[in-house]
Amino acid sequence: MPADLSDASDGTLASRAAEGDERAFEVLLRRHLGLMTAYATRLTGSRADASDAVQEASITVWRELPTLQAPDAVRGWMMTIVSRKSFDLIRRRRPASDVDELEVPSTDGAHDDPERRAQSSDAMTALRVALSRLPAAQRRVWTMREVGGESYADIAEKTGSTATAVRGQLARARESLTREMEAWR
Repeated sequence: MPADLSDASDGTLASRAAEGDERAFEVLLRRHLGLMTAYATRLTGSRADASDAVQEASITVWRELPTLQAPDAVRGWMMTIVSRKSFDLIRRRRPASDVDELEVPSTDGAHDDPERRAQSSDAMTALRVALSRLPAAQRRVWTMREVGGESYADIAEKTGSTATAVRGQLARARESLTREMEAWR
């Protein structure tokens, strides 16, 4: 066991948290909070709603961790809970408008090189714009698949659609994004 929990694997943290280790849970949550928030923001369209969804998801994760069968798969499991909580919020109320842009920290070393950081920032801005131009249904399906890694069947169930319709929406979204992002290839 690593002396510093920040060096522990997700599976180890999940196992320890499932046994009631609050420090392990905090490290696990902190590790994935940026991704969870970005995903919820894309799904809900609002940072305020995303914050609520992530808060609810965090509580659910803590409560349900002892039932997790595969601790090494905790990241995907957490993202599924975030997705479910985001859709619950969408169903309960219309998302609030949001003018804040979400900044997700880079993990590719681009922060060391100002030119790469600027290019990455410009590309992310272009992607945000391209995503905002997609119809809401296509944007949600793309986000659930590409960011959340959810299966076609799970997306269909959460959106009240069919797997075939999800594939079609995803194909159209990918085609539009490929066209829009051509300059960044």
